[in-house]
Amino acid sequence: MCWHEGTFVAVQDEAPPEATVEDVGDLWVLPGLVDCHVHLNEPGRTEWEGFDTATRAAAGGGITTVVDMPLNCIPVTTSLDALHRKFEATEGQLHVDVGFWGGVVPGNEDELAKLAEAGVLGAKAFLCHSGIDDFPNSTREDLARAMPILRDAGIPLLAHAELDLGGPSCDSGARTHAAWLESRPCSWEDEAIKLLIELCRENRCPVHIVHLSSASAVPMLRAAREEGLPITVETCPHYLCITAEQIPEGGTEFKCAPPIRDAQNRNQLWDALFEGVIDFVISDHSPCTPNLKADGDFGDAWGGVSSLSLGLASIWTEGRTRGADSRQIAEWLSAAPARFAGVSGRKGSIEVGKHADFVLFDPDAKFVVDVERLRFRNKISPYLGRELTGVVKRTVLRGQTVYDGTNVHTGHGDKLLYRD
Repeated sequence: MCWHEGTFVAVQDEAPPEATVEDVGDLWVLPGLVDCHVHLNEPGRTEWEGFDTATRAAAGGGITTVVDMPLNCIPVTTSLDALHRKFEATEGQLHVDVGFWGGVVPGNEDELAKLAEAGVLGAKAFLCHSGIDDFPNSTREDLARAMPILRDAGIPLLAHAELDLGGPSCDSGARTHAAWLESRPCSWEDEAIKLLIELCRENRCPVHIVHLSSASAVPMLRAAREEGLPITVETCPHYLCITAEQIPEGGTEFKCAPPIRDAQNRNQLWDALFEGVIDFVISDHSPCTPNLKADGDFGDAWGGVSSLSLGLASIWTEGRTRGADSRQIAEWLSAAPARFAGVSGRKGSIEVGKHADFVLFDPDAKFVVDVERLRFRNKISPYLGRELTGVVKRTVLRGQTVYDGTNVHTGHGDKLLYRD
C-alpha cells in the first residue's frame, strides 16, 4: 500500500523504489472500521459521552469513521439549527472522521430536506418511546409523510423497530434481566419490521433496521430482500457475543433495547449474518453516567450498552469459532457499513483513490477487558472482565497514525458532511 496526501495511490505486492517499506509480519491489515451507529451525546449531555472521548475510544479500537446518532444530545438533531450546533461542538475534538444522522420526529417534515442538503447521511425514527421525551416516536402516518422526502433527497430512513404492544412491564425494583426481557418480546420487533416493510413497499424509500435483536424477524426480512425492496439490516456485538442466560442479577450494564436474547436466538442471528440477511455489525454505543444504571435496578436503569472500541475483538473472538475469516470481518465491520452510510467512495476498503485508513491487527493476541482499556467517558461495560482475542496494534486515518498500540494521537479527525 502506498498513499499520498491521505489517499491510497497504489495497492500492490511490491513497493516502488522511492517508498519507505515496513514489514508488519503476520499482522492483519484491515481497512479502517466504520461504526455507523454511535451515540456521541454532545452537545447537551457531554457528561454521558462527547466527541473527544468517543473518538479516542474509536481510534483505539481500529475505527476510523463513526456516524453520530441524532439523540441523546441536546438539542436532538431534528433541525438544521441543531445540526449546526453539532458542527460547532466538534471543533478541535475529533480524532477520527465523523458523520451525522438526522432525526425524524412528528412534525419535522420541513426540516428533513434541509438536513439532507446540509450533509446528514440519513434520518432515524423510533417506533416506540426513545427513552427521552424530546425525541418522540413516529407513527405510521408520520413515517408516510417523511419517507417520500427522504427518498427524493437520496437518503435512507433508519428505524428503531419496536412497537409497544403492551404486556408485562419491568417496574422499579426488578433485579433480573429476565424481567426486562419479558417486557420487550420478539413480537415488538417483528410487528415493527412488518410495518416498515409495508411502508418501504409503498414509498420505495430505503429502510434500514437498526440493531436487530429478534431472529424471528429474519424470514420476513429475507423475503423482503428477495422481493427487491431496498431494506438493509444491522446488528450489534452484544447480540452476537452475549446471551440472556449469561447476565447476572443486577447486571444493568447489559440492559439495552431491544434486549439481549437467548443463546438459540444468538445462533440464528449469526446464521443470518453469514447468509447476508444481516448486512453488518455496529456498536450502538449508548453510554450514560454511572448513576443512570440505577445500582442494578432493571426497571429504573438507562438502557444502553457501552462498547466503543471493543467491536473488532469481540466479533473476532466469537466469529472465529464459527468459521469467520478476515475478509468477512472486513466486510461486516468496514465495507458494508461504509456502503450503507454512503461513504464507500472514500471509506471501507483498501483501494486506490480511497482514504488511507487501515488497521494493523494481531488476530492471535488475547487480552482481558479492564477499565484502563476503555477510553470512552464512563467506564461501564458488560465486557469488563471478559477475555477477548485480537488486539489492535495501530490505527491509521488518512495516512496518519491516530493510535500506536498505546496512545491516541490527537487532532487528525474531520467531519464528513456529505454522501459520495
